Amino acid sequence: MSSRIEDYAIIGDFETAALVARDGSIDWLCWPRFDSPACFTSLLGTPDNGRWRIAPIDPNARVTRRYRDGTLILETRFETAEGAATVIDFMPARNGASDIVRLVVGERGHVDFATEIVIRFDYGASVPWVARLEDNGSQGGIQAVAGPDRLTLRTPVHLVGDDMRTVGKFSVSAGETIPFVLAYTSSHQAAPHSIDPVAALAATEALWRSWSDRCPSVGPWTSAVKRSLITLKALTYEPTGGIVAAATTSLPEHIGGSRNWDYRYCWLRDATFTLHALMQLGFYEEAGAWRDWLLRAVAGSPSQMQIMYGIGGERRLLEWEAAWLPGYEGSVPVRIGNAAASQLDVYGEIADAMFQAARGGLPHTDRHDAILSALLEHLETAWHEPDEGIWEIRGARQHFTHSKVMAWVAFDRAARTAAARADGLAERRWRAAADEIHEQICRNAFNPRTGSFGQFYGSDQVDASLLHLPLVGFLPASDPRIRGTIAEIERRLVHSDGLVMRYDTGSGVDGLPAGEGSFLACSFWLADCYVLQGRLAEARRLFNRLLALQNDVGLLAEEYDPEAERMLGNFPQAFSHVGLINTALLLSHAEDAVAAPNRVRAAE
Repeated sequence: MSSRIEDYAIIGDFETAALVARDGSIDWLCWPRFDSPACFTSLLGTPDNGRWRIAPIDPNARVTRRYRDGTLILETRFETAEGAATVIDFMPARNGASDIVRLVVGERGHVDFATEIVIRFDYGASVPWVARLEDNGSQGGIQAVAGPDRLTLRTPVHLVGDDMRTVGKFSVSAGETIPFVLAYTSSHQAAPHSIDPVAALAATEALWRSWSDRCPSVGPWTSAVKRSLITLKALTYEPTGGIVAAATTSLPEHIGGSRNWDYRYCWLRDATFTLHALMQLGFYEEAGAWRDWLLRAVAGSPSQMQIMYGIGGERRLLEWEAAWLPGYEGSVPVRIGNAAASQLDVYGEIADAMFQAARGGLPHTDRHDAILSALLEHLETAWHEPDEGIWEIRGARQHFTHSKVMAWVAFDRAARTAAARADGLAERRWRAAADEIHEQICRNAFNPRTGSFGQFYGSDQVDASLLHLPLVGFLPASDPRIRGTIAEIERRLVHSDGLVMRYDTGSGVDGLPAGEGSFLACSFWLADCYVLQGRLAEARRLFNRLLALQNDVGLLAEEYDPEAERMLGNFPQAFSHVGLINTALLLSHAEDAVAAPNRVRAAE
């Protein structure tokens, strides 16, 4: 059985990523891209679906782990009665081939290790042809080929075949380092040249530290913010600037359920929050690359706008099921691709992202204006229609409140931009559209009986996306209707421990079986609303609760089950880490503002 989701860590090379469990097993790896078929897929199946484990033979070895500060270099330390050793896992930045380096470093006494590598291409389905390397000059080199893919493993450890697996045993003593280097190339290419793994470690550490050291202080939350920033960088496809929502597919929102989706794509709903987080921390190059990816992805007919795209901007993300995989802890189906429909809120996301980018000082071009103008002209008609909402509801289309609010955002930001440019004609046009939407939302979405905005027009249900209303400036956080909405969300969607559900999955609105965990991004939004309402003590309390949910290496999944006390959903989740960064920044600024007058009074 796979490890618990929180027992994984991520390593990556800015084009793909692998998940490493506490027991030393790499259980998930898609090569050569985030969205490529996996060659290690035991995360969603069994070891027979592919994994690479390096661990002590002693099953009682004590395990601790950490990332080297400011890096994505993972160190897993194993202690046995005979000694201690650390497995260092990382992926160097690419220079031709893509490599995973695993160094087993002896620290005290000696530790006996075993390694098992099970390579299964095509999401655990294809058994490769495995042969020894003829040019390795050592006992342990192998290569595995199937169809278009080749993996090449170099190590001094003697490896043997055993029932469609490759295994080996070795011992490491204090001061000794045993290297393993696994490389991916296309099968029509020659096996890649060997690399110096120790030199690669030094170069990788220097690269990460030179990048992450630019992160400014965010008070007591600097360490958590930096780790979240590194995680966002790890989920970035560097050739295009796209940021995937997560490194995985089909990790369940409810154990044993069917809410299992492929998140190895780029969601437009994340655009503004991600841009804001990167720019607030001073990472303008990454923010600019993400903004430019957005504009390339959505270029074309506005009527064909999607909620997500591939990492290169691909639009056909056909969804199918890998029926041979039993799923994470029996959670089926395992879905590859994502057929979620288009929604109105993406127009607002794009407009707001462009507005924030311009306000943040990112370079602007006429092409940006042309794309936004086309989107707005389409939205003038499209906003009247129902849609599936931010959560990609696979049930009946509705006039979702959040979608209408984001349509308002699109026209509001356009009007503000026009006003700044003294373009009175455009300002009046877009402001009239924004005002019409605003009036309709207040009339049709607000429920006087509950004192709250509803999930959609005429609904008695609430939805955590309503927390966006004050965050995007639709109404101030002090407005009685916003106070009532937050109170209703607290009453109906907040667990006793303060964590927030997206919506009531038992209401039948999404056409799926009930059951999912608390959505962590929504919990960060609630903390943000508390800050805007001046409820700083409650905001800090909730934020600290969320920080406590990070695993031992500072990572967050999409959701959390407070009853089972475990993470749920795809992992690590960009949306959760973006939420962490933005709440830390907002809370830090608010507390500084409160402290500043006190410092003045103390000085007097």
